[in-house]
Amino acid sequence: MSNPSESSPSATCCASSNATAAFLILRLFLGLRAFLSGLEKFESGGTYSFENYGKTMARIANGITGASFLPSWATKAFALPLGYIFLALGIMLLLGIKTRCALILLALVWVGLGFGLMAVQSDEGAVWIGTYVGLTVGALLLVRHNRFALLPDRS
Repeated sequence: MSNPSESSPSATCCASSNATAAFLILRLFLGLRAFLSGLEKFESGGTYSFENYGKTMARIANGITGASFLPSWATKAFALPLGYIFLALGIMLLLGIKTRCALILLALVWVGLGFGLMAVQSDEGAVWIGTYVGLTVGALLLVRHNRFALLPDRS
């Protein structure tokens, strides 16, 4: 026998509120993670600059190329805009701007990073990235509960 309270309007309201809260928490976490991932690429020795960014991303691209089968042109094409992409997607998620689109793009970035880490046989790094992929997929499953958005996606 089913519980009558499960189908009551108040139970539906609470379930919807819980899903909204769960999505907001995921959105904020992923937005902060993406934003700070982008920001850290500009840092070196406690200072932030575009010069630091260029050096950091060139070092990352060269490291991936040197430790894997991936060609230099591919690692540089992926690495050079990466910090800016993370910053933009992080801001989009934090503010709720085209959230579904931002989550899909972020998931694709995570998958690309995971591929690079797998190519250099960094299992631990790939597992961390896999966790972010899973969290992003979870957020995509809950995105219909995005109630607090500056510029929502069309339904």
